[in-house]
Amino acid sequence: MKKSFCELLQQYYPKRSEADDFYSTFVANCVFNSFLSYTAIMLNVLTIHAIRKTPSLPKTLKILLLSLAVSDVGVGLLLQPFYSSLLVKWSQQNNVSCNTAKAFYIIAHLFFNSSFSNVVAVSVDRFLAIHLHLRYQELVTHKRIVIVVISIWLFSAFSSLMVLWLPSDIRSLFISIVAGVCLFVTTLVYIKIYLAVRRHKNQIQALQVPNSNFASLIKSAVSTFWVFFVFLVCYLPLLICLSVLAIYGPNIALNRTLLFSCTLVFVNSSLNPVIYCWKMRHIRQAIMTILRNMSWHKKRLSR
Repeated sequence: MKKSFCELLQQYYPKRSEADDFYSTFVANCVFNSFLSYTAIMLNVLTIHAIRKTPSLPKTLKILLLSLAVSDVGVGLLLQPFYSSLLVKWSQQNNVSCNTAKAFYIIAHLFFNSSFSNVVAVSVDRFLAIHLHLRYQELVTHKRIVIVVISIWLFSAFSSLMVLWLPSDIRSLFISIVAGVCLFVTTLVYIKIYLAVRRHKNQIQALQVPNSNFASLIKSAVSTFWVFFVFLVCYLPLLICLSVLAIYGPNIALNRTLLFSCTLVFVNSSLNPVIYCWKMRHIRQAIMTILRNMSWHKKRLSR
């Protein structure tokens, strides 16, 4: 007999008899998420403002980074407080209703899917910029990127709502196939970027002709690679944990690891702005300018 959605989720919930064993885990994750929720909102709002104020960024890349930053704001504004409220309920030995579990699942998948899709889109965009080079602006237009971003959010909403009508096995298969294809495409894209960079560097060294435009493309591709790499580091522990739980079943150690791996996923939303500031000079300069203006404004008001 097939289990319902709520019955499947129930195996991941800490049982009342285990509440004492999980109490410190609940408290630690709740504290972490309260702090990370604040940093995700503030850092990404600041980043959104900085990206908008950075004219040197290509418009196509700017739109994709803004979409990713909006997704990260959503994680901090909606998803992390929701997760913290679940932790508080579990720490008080209260059951979570099926509708609450469904709502959390839908919101979580909406932002997780949009984040992953935006990371893939940014990776493909930088590959096309290097591969197409002079034809890039002709083929990858502002209008087409806007359509891509709208499609990403519509697909994310559709896939997150599948819980309402699709059986769990079909839903899991669909998500696994899409995630696997996206991961394969993104990995292949960065391999091709690496090979293209090596080839062009060898050509430039042989001709001894510097190419500042291509150098900037390389820097932007390397920056987006770090976004992809950090995304994998934050998400893989959760995927591994869910796979182990599906194979061997739940136990206290695995369920405790699951809670911390969920928090690690949320860390990703706070790290993306740090990567932009670290690896993208123009965004870093825009952020520093915004912060200086804010401090100057505060000093002026305090006088």
